[in-house]
Amino acid sequence: MISRHWTGIAKRERADEYIFHLQNDTFKKIKNIDGFISSKILQREVEEGIEFLIITEWESIEAIKKFAGEQFNIAVVPQLVKEIMIRYDHEVRHYMVI
Repeated sequence: MISRHWTGIAKRERADEYIFHLQNDTFKKIKNIDGFISSKILQREVEEGIEFLIITEWESIEAIKKFAGEQFNIAVVPQLVKEIMIRYDHEVRHYMVI
């Protein structure tokens, strides 16, 4: 199993909008991808705004590629999310789950 991690800091006043986007757009799309296992939203307050750590779990890199494409290390960040975020990872981190 592979755990995919992405971090971004949202504008405080738009944090709820980001959660809504994840739950009603991104997660609904990826749950139908063969090889997708689960997703989590973690958040904490930081000086700049609200930091999010998004963790998705997948059966394989091939499953991740169905979501992210061949350059699966590059973050998938829709325009709406770019507008919500103060800053965010342009690359994701993948971890093998032991």
